[in-house]
Amino acid sequence: MIKPASANIIEQPVASPSSREVARPTPCPVNSHNEWDPLEEVIVGHIDDATIPTSHATVMCNMPRSAAMFYPLFSGRRYPAIMAKPAKRELEGFIQLLEGEGVQVRIPDPQPFHKKFATPKWSARGFTCACPRDSLLVVGDEIIETPMAWRSRYFETFAYRSLLREYFDAGARWSAAPKPQLDDALYNDEYEMPKKGEPFRYVITEHEPVFDAADFVRCGRDLFVTRSNVTNRAGIEWLRRHLGERYRITEIISHCPAPMHIDTTFMPLAPGRVLINPEYVRVEELPPMLRDWEVLTAPEPDPIRGRLLKISSMCGKWLNMNVLSLDERRVVCEEKQPGMIQALKDWGFEPIPCAFQHHAAFGGAFHCATLDIRRRGMLQSYFDKEARLPHEEP
Repeated sequence: MIKPASANIIEQPVASPSSREVARPTPCPVNSHNEWDPLEEVIVGHIDDATIPTSHATVMCNMPRSAAMFYPLFSGRRYPAIMAKPAKRELEGFIQLLEGEGVQVRIPDPQPFHKKFATPKWSARGFTCACPRDSLLVVGDEIIETPMAWRSRYFETFAYRSLLREYFDAGARWSAAPKPQLDDALYNDEYEMPKKGEPFRYVITEHEPVFDAADFVRCGRDLFVTRSNVTNRAGIEWLRRHLGERYRITEIISHCPAPMHIDTTFMPLAPGRVLINPEYVRVEELPPMLRDWEVLTAPEPDPIRGRLLKISSMCGKWLNMNVLSLDERRVVCEEKQPGMIQALKDWGFEPIPCAFQHHAAFGGAFHCATLDIRRRGMLQSYFDKEARLPHEEP
């Protein structure tokens, strides 16, 4: 097992006056501008002390029906070994695969997720750090801690603090969105999942800015976002202002009745090529800036085999889209999804199958379970800057 971040901190030597005069600047260890440049370093989450999240409207509204019946019965308890052991085996296999492909893997520190904590207005237990893609957003040389809407994830980024400090000391920018209060005013107590044909509605309000990093994907100077049950308009606007004029954020309309995270809806795989979910995305509603891109329609997911996998997955059926690009050709995907494997081959990619189904009980698949720290590439624009939606501001 790879050592956690605190065991991997590299002491920086103090340079003498003469060496300072001739030394060249050390490249920043954080550099990631999109979803497809060659991957060199990545954080992979772990499930040590993973705890079934405290039952709350934000948690239950996004789960498949079978899981929504199962999880409240065990809320606040550690995940049972029957779920954790196979997931850990798959996680180890995934890490070995990445290292075999030449990617440096970093692991967050252990955290006591089972312990109860409280603010002046509410209390909860933790969850896990299985999905670093949710709590941290990398844009160029900056790592941003996100203001997540789940109370059980309030202190989740503490697992990454050793790594964040290491990257900061080596030149990366490290920032955090305003810590949300997550009081009752943020949540819609009368929320019901919209039925087909009904207007969109969300379990969170606009009381304060909240967002998960996994509701964003990066394409150089452009980021795409889906508004969801964990990301509100105020959160999107906070990030837009924070990033400033160097970047543009564009919303993708999703018809998912319970949206949460863009990477099972809209997933850029390479310059000019994007994978979409045919159930949630209508091609005619895509932003005009994508008119010159090749739109790849994800195949229907292959059914999940095994009763425990079905009732324990926290994710929807379109997890076959939750892939990780190692570069413009190599794509890590679920080995139990032959339809997606064949589709990737047909589109000219090189799929790398890996067993990872048991990780769905902890919140996601390959894209969710990782955070790109360094990809070999530079910031650039992949779109015509004049192609905007009518309601978008410059």
